[in-house]
This record gives sequence, structure tokens and C-alpha cells, in this order.
Amino acid sequence: MQISSVNDVKIYNLSHGKSLPEWLSDRKKRQLQKKDVDIQRRIELIQDFEMPTVCTSIKVSRDGQFVLAAGTYKPRIRCYDTYQLSLKFERCLDSDVVAFDILSDDYSKLVFLHCDRYVEFHSQHGHYYKTRIPKFGRDFSYHYPSCDLYFVGTSSEVFRLNLEQGRFLSSLQTDAVENNVCDINPVHHLLATGTSEGRVECWDPRVRNRVGMLDCALSSLTEGTEVQGLPSISALKFSSSLAMAVGTSTGQVLLYDLRSNQPLLVKDHFYNLPIKSLNFHNQLDLVVSADSKIIKFWNKDTGKVFSSIQPQTNINDVCIYPNSGMLFTANEDPKMNTFYIPALGPAPRWCSFLDNLTEELEESPESTVYDDYKFVTRKDLENLGLSHLVGSSLLRAYMHGFFMDIRLYHKVKTMANPFAYEEYRKDKIRQKIEESRTQRVQVKKLPKVNKDLALKLMEEGDDEAELASRKKKGKALPSILGDDRFKVMFENPDYQVDEQSEEFRLLNPIVSKVGQKRKKKLRLLAQQAAASQQVDEDEEEPEGRGSSEEESSDDDKSWVEEVREQRRLLRQEGRDRRRQERKDADRNTVLLEREENAGEKMAGSKKTSQPQFYQIKAGEEFRSFNDMAHKQRLQKASLEERLKLEEHSGTSNMDDTAVGSKQLTFTLKKSEQQRRQQQAEREHHEERKKLRRSAGHLSSGRGRGRGGGRGRGGGRGRY
Repeated sequence: MQISSVNDVKIYNLSHGKSLPEWLSDRKKRQLQKKDVDIQRRIELIQDFEMPTVCTSIKVSRDGQFVLAAGTYKPRIRCYDTYQLSLKFERCLDSDVVAFDILSDDYSKLVFLHCDRYVEFHSQHGHYYKTRIPKFGRDFSYHYPSCDLYFVGTSSEVFRLNLEQGRFLSSLQTDAVENNVCDINPVHHLLATGTSEGRVECWDPRVRNRVGMLDCALSSLTEGTEVQGLPSISALKFSSSLAMAVGTSTGQVLLYDLRSNQPLLVKDHFYNLPIKSLNFHNQLDLVVSADSKIIKFWNKDTGKVFSSIQPQTNINDVCIYPNSGMLFTANEDPKMNTFYIPALGPAPRWCSFLDNLTEELEESPESTVYDDYKFVTRKDLENLGLSHLVGSSLLRAYMHGFFMDIRLYHKVKTMANPFAYEEYRKDKIRQKIEESRTQRVQVKKLPKVNKDLALKLMEEGDDEAELASRKKKGKALPSILGDDRFKVMFENPDYQVDEQSEEFRLLNPIVSKVGQKRKKKLRLLAQQAAASQQVDEDEEEPEGRGSSEEESSDDDKSWVEEVREQRRLLRQEGRDRRRQERKDADRNTVLLEREENAGEKMAGSKKTSQPQFYQIKAGEEFRSFNDMAHKQRLQKASLEERLKLEEHSGTSNMDDTAVGSKQLTFTLKKSEQQRRQQQAEREHHEERKKLRRSAGHLSSGRGRGRGGGRGRGGGRGRY
């Protein structure tokens, strides 16, 4: 629903909002209604209140229950039941409808004038009869007392078709070349026809004679009116027994009193477009005139504009619901607009909830907007050099600032910053260039800090974007790389991730496994989204859930093992580091001893020869002084030279090491049970060796071979 206000008159457009396509399923429509806010706020007053392509005319039955609309394509008529707020029936026709009318109080008797000269009659069940008029018709009116249909069109004659007798009667001969519109007064049944020459001819159906003529073309020309052609009559409407409104093809509306040949009032729409529709609102003495661009409400006595409606599409017809503030419009658009103006009258009985809805909307606070004033703060006034105007009539205090005339503001702004337009122009050019650059192929640049993390985030962002595009659920979540809050993490070197630190090595297996699970989940969701496009959402969940759970449990075990391995490596590195530190400490102590010994030697050379003393440390074995020198030479030698020396000597001495001169030898002590078991096994083996089984019969000649032993022949010799 859209709310607009013209001359302090609230106008509610009940048809504003997105319309759902007809080919969508009910399930898809419900999903869109849940997601789209515009569809949720839409008020569908009458269900399917639209045409496939264009609506040409619309009318309301006299009982107010049915709304009938004619449109295309294909040519059809639709009837809507206001009590059910839905479509009652739809009937397709053979050709486009030029005009139609409702002869009964409901939809049971309809007349259609087609563009191919046919006149079609419909009853309650459907098509009833079809006939043809001599010339192409443009409009018709029904005379209730005599049951006559008067047709006007591309002819000077007005054709009469009597529905009671079922035949054409003698036509009325006019002075015009063509007649565009016609109307019958509801009080005294005077027939008026509008001609293409800008005249209105009035006929009395009782005597079939012309009783008057009005020259509206000359009367429509007022001061300042630009004449582009001869104004023809495009709309005609009677209000009471004496009032008549005439619309011209140049956009003027003339109000007449039938007792005078001069118009009482001439109203110009200033669009130079033909007047499409004319209606009277008798409760407020208003005239409702419409061309293809705008609908105007104005007072029929003074011509003062009451309000106006300007839809987004061109208007073909306007219909006011009787005794209410609601009106329907037929547009050059599939959707037929419904407007509700509370100032014109209450809502119809079948949609009385609109009154409560509009009252609630009016109670809600609305901010006042001053179109001719500019709101400025004290800082803005200081920048413009207008601080001395505070307290004068040029500034109006409001909240934390002031309102000033917009013309004064623009003038001072131009004087204060004469190059503002040039800066604005440069900014616009720069924006255009940036927009054109975004259409090129974008090269992803990695930041200087945390490149691996940035690359990982880019890959995850691409996967999420691809999944969001597959699911069609809108935009993906913003990435950390594009968030200004985390910008310093990729610019300041202090935020560089140390991958060799203990914390990172312990957390990396967990993070990597979580990332792998996330990628796997994204792939599964992408596969499910692709599969859901082919199958219905109501299918049962496929089997195989247990396998995924097993895989997740295996993944948990794998990352636990990786964390344990990292802990073991960290402990090993710690031990190696401490061992190396002890080696370095021992090496430093040896160097200090050398320096001390060298200093003592230099001091002793100056003195008399005195015996030298050496300190034997705890745990060391004293061999000889030459052995100490040999040990020092070995310490100076490289590892390769020491290994070669040990290989040459044939022994590997492990006594003197960096951690001390200790050597351990040990043997494993067996338990009493193990010794008894080994003793029992040895005795068993000895016993088995003593036992001997003879196998001599296998190689002797007395065996059961082919040539030896007792055969059958031997046995026979006994008997």
C-alpha cells in the first residue's frame, strides 16, 4: 500500500506493490510472501484483480456486488464478486471490446460492442445472441423506457436497436461526419451525442427530433490556450436534469447548464491529451475528470482543485464505487489500480476494515518536511559565515538547528564555495570511472601482512558465495578482509601470526580440522542444494547419516593424534634445547679455565720457577698431565677428526662427554618364575633328544611294496 497526500488529502493506493506471477505454484508464492517485505505489506483487496495484458474498461453493477472489467490479450471479460473478494467467472470473446454496459442490477444481462461491428449479448449462463451494426461503433447508450440501444460511430447516423422487438429501428440523422460518444440523461432521458467537429447534439427519443446543439470547440478556447487542432468531443456525462460535462480531445472539460449555450466553467488539464472519463461526485459537488496521465478532482462551481492522482501507467477508464471514497482504474498495465480516498467517503461495506486501517495510519506520527526550507546547524552557519543571522527573521529555530530559505541557502553556498560545481563534477566523473573499473576482471591482491590467512579467508569467501548463489537465498555474509574493524590485522606487522610459536602449533591442528570440516560441509550443502532443485522438498531425508557421523568421529581422533604429536615434538625440542644450553655452558667454563691458566702462566714466567698445581674436579679421573693436553686438543678438533681418530684406535670412548665422565653398565635380572620356565624348557628339549623311534621298516625289503609281502597268489596256494 502506498500513501500520498495532495492538497492535504490522503490517497491510499491499495494495488501498490509487487504482483506474483500466475505460473508460480502456491508453495513458491508462500515462500515469497515470507521473505519479501514488499509482498508482506501488500494489500490484495480482491484476489487476482488484474488482466493478462491490458484493461480497457471497468464498471460496477448497480447493486454494488459485482465489478466487471474488459481487457486483452486474449479478449475477455472478468467478473469479480465483492462479497467473496475473488473472481467469479471469466469469459473469452472473439474480438476486442470497445465498450460494454450492464443492463440489469447484477451481471445477468450484459451488452458488448466489439471492434469488428458486432454487438454481443450475454445472459447469466454466458453468450446469448450476436448481431452486427452497419458501421464501426465507438460508443452506445441504453434507453430504459423504450428498451432501445443507441449506437454511434464512424457515421453520421445514430443506429437504434430495440431489444423488446428484437430489430433495428429507423436511425437518427445528425449533421456530423462522425460521432464519438453518447449519453442519456437519467432524469428526462435526453440523448446527447458528441461529434468529431466539436459539437454536442441533443435529441428527444420520444419524437426522434434534434432539440438543441452546442458548439463546444469555440467555447473551449480560453486565454492562453494553444490551439493545435480542432477540438473534438471525447467524453460526455450527465449529472442531474440540467448539468452536463463535456470533455474535448485537447484536454479541456466544459460544464454546461442545459438552459444556456455557454459553458459555466472551463477546466484545462494542461496535458493536451484527450479526456477519457468524466464522473460526478454529488456528495462533495466534485467533478472527476481523467485523461491518460492524471485524474483530477475539482469543484464544479469554482473549479478549485480538490486533489489529483497520477498513476505510473496510462489510464483507459475510471469507475467510482457508488456512495464511497473508492475508485477503480483501467490502465495500460495488467494490474487494475484501486484507490481509496477517505475524504470522498467511507469504505464500501465489503471492505469496511479499510477505515480502521487508515485511522491507525493517521494516528502514527509523521515528520513534517519543509520543501522550501533548508535545515542547517550552527556549524553549517559558521562555515557559511551566517552566524550573525541567529535571532533574525531569516532563521527559524528548530531542535538543534535552524530552518532557512532554500533560495538564500543556495545563493550563500555559491558565494562561499564558487568551485563547488567543479568539485561535484569531478566526483561524478570519478564515480563513473570507478563503476566502469568494477566491470573489469578483478585481480585479488594479497596484503603484506598475514598473506596465508588472507588467502585462506578468500577461499572460504568464494565457497560461501558459490553456496549462496546455488541456494538463491540472497547475499553471502561479509568477509573479514572487507571489514574495516580488522583492517589493521593485515597492515600492521605487529599482528603477524608466528607459525613457529607453541600456541600456534598446538591450535593449528584443531583450526585446520575445523576448516576441513567447514569445507566438507559447504560441499555437502552445495550438493544438497543442487539435488533439491530436482526433487521435491517434502522427500524424506536420505539414508547414510551414520557414515557421516563415523567420519566426523574419525576426524576428531585424527586431530587429537596430531595435537599429541605436536606436544611430543615440543617436549623433544625442549630437551634438545636444554641439552644444547648445557653444552654451551660447559664449553664456556672450559674457555674460562684456559684463560685463567694462560694468565697464571704469564704471571709465573715473571717469577721464579715454581711447581704448578691442578685442581681435580669431582667425578674426574686423573691420569697424567699429557692426557689433559690430549683432551684439550680433542676439544679443539672438529667432529670429523674426532670420529676418524676413534675409528683408527678401534674403540669408542664414551667416558668423556659434555655431561660428565660417567659410564653405566647393567644386566637384566630375571625373575624366579622365568628362570624355572627356562630350566623346564631345557629339560624338555633334552628329554626329547633321548627318545628315538626306529624307522627301519620303511627302507627294508619286507615292506608292503608291489614286489614284496604276501600277495593274493600266495594266499591261494594254501587252499
